[in-house]
Amino acid sequence: MRLRLAAAATAALAATAFGGAATVDELDVKRHRGRYSLAADARLAATPESIYAVLTDYDDNRFGRISGVYKESRYLPPADDGAPVIYTRMEGCVLRYCMSLKRTERLETDAPYRIKSIAIPESSNFKYSTSEWLLERDGDGTKMTYLLEMEPDFFVPPIVGPWYLKRTLSQGGLRAVARIERLARELDGRPVEPLPADPRPR
Repeated sequence: MRLRLAAAATAALAATAFGGAATVDELDVKRHRGRYSLAADARLAATPESIYAVLTDYDDNRFGRISGVYKESRYLPPADDGAPVIYTRMEGCVLRYCMSLKRTERLETDAPYRIKSIAIPESSNFKYSTSEWLLERDGDGTKMTYLLEMEPDFFVPPIVGPWYLKRTLSQGGLRAVARIERLARELDGRPVEPLPADPRPR
């Protein structure tokens, strides 16, 4: 049970990278010792400007609507050098076992084409974590590249490897991608479909 919970919590972090015409074209997950890396390409039927707005909307909680695992998301006071700082809290449960994942991160942005977050370890559940969204205009849509590298500061059983994360992401990633796309299309004023529901914990 603890193995499944740790796997679900770790995969949930990665799954928020993605967001119906959205497609995930490439997905690669690797692990080296205790550090995981993920690279993915997706195509969304929305503009880079609206996708960027969704992925940086922590206070009004569009970001939190990408996945049901997010329980809190907000901006904190900026860093001394003026860089934006964000806080997110996720929860993953399997039956009566739950885990809370907390991250405080610096944001580096180049609107509307790049968003990079860097975790502050002393205020996070991660020894190391960086994520980056690269948005490229593709006709009237967007090609989105997502890069994630993380080292959790909690135990993840060795059996929870890239194969498990890739399987979980292939099953749940499109749901999150569809949500990003729908929220972005709302900002674009385009027709939208109902948001897909989150699966019940098993």
